[in-house]
Amino acid sequence: MKGIAGFYYVHVEGSGVYECKAKGIFRKEGIKPLVGDDVELDILDETDMIGNIRKILPRGSELIRPAVANVDQALILFAIVKPNPNFNLLDRFLIRMERQKLPTIICFNKEDIAAPEEKEALRKAYETCGYRVLFISVLENRGLHQVRELLSGKTTTLAGPSGVGKSSLINSLSPGTQMETGEISEKIERGRHTTRHSEIIALGDGTYIMDTPGFTSLDISEATKEELEGYYPEFREYAPFCKFRGCAHISEPDCKVKEAVKEGAVSRVRYENYKILYEELKNIRRY
Repeated sequence: MKGIAGFYYVHVEGSGVYECKAKGIFRKEGIKPLVGDDVELDILDETDMIGNIRKILPRGSELIRPAVANVDQALILFAIVKPNPNFNLLDRFLIRMERQKLPTIICFNKEDIAAPEEKEALRKAYETCGYRVLFISVLENRGLHQVRELLSGKTTTLAGPSGVGKSSLINSLSPGTQMETGEISEKIERGRHTTRHSEIIALGDGTYIMDTPGFTSLDISEATKEELEGYYPEFREYAPFCKFRGCAHISEPDCKVKEAVKEGAVSRVRYENYKILYEELKNIRRY
């Protein structure tokens, strides 16, 4: 459920949360338990609920940033305003999820203080990429029924920069959940500090959300400049018709992607970020 300072908190159905260490063999093999892992443990003290993780079961999925396992989808939360969204950061996150082949929902909070034209610009930019885009106001309880529907029956990792309302969203989604959730929260002291570690929270039968630390930057250096266009779904319709095979969509003539940007079929904001990221990856020395 959570890992902090070398301790891992494991929920055992019907018993509660055990505070565990991981066996030394994991460190030797360079493996670390992740939030969301299914594990086997040895119980060392039943009264104080202390155990040892002896085995990590095979993972259905694994993310590096945020470091979580066995998730079905990602929900990325940004504010429409206050703070204004950092589109370069948002695109970096989407690239990471595209690399992991993980379905992603984009959720913009604070719609109660945003102008209609700001919402429409965001919708146009990201729905044309094929992403599900939601506008909510946690403060005014708007749009949260849509979020609950999309989370139902799945394990979702929630991510986004600091200050956009992630903790407020979770607090709005989690009241009235099962007793086990209360036990988990008490054992791992959820809510007594800002989120610095990933944590899984039960929202209902078969529905879990992973709260993860906020971020201000994301490294995508594991990708290459040649791969980058493949992580922009909206390019796929146009790229095959570019004049040159292997077109980078930067300075080449008769580029159908650039034409689509000019015609407004592809978001200019997304395309400008693509150019920035392309140059960034181009300048990385590969060994």
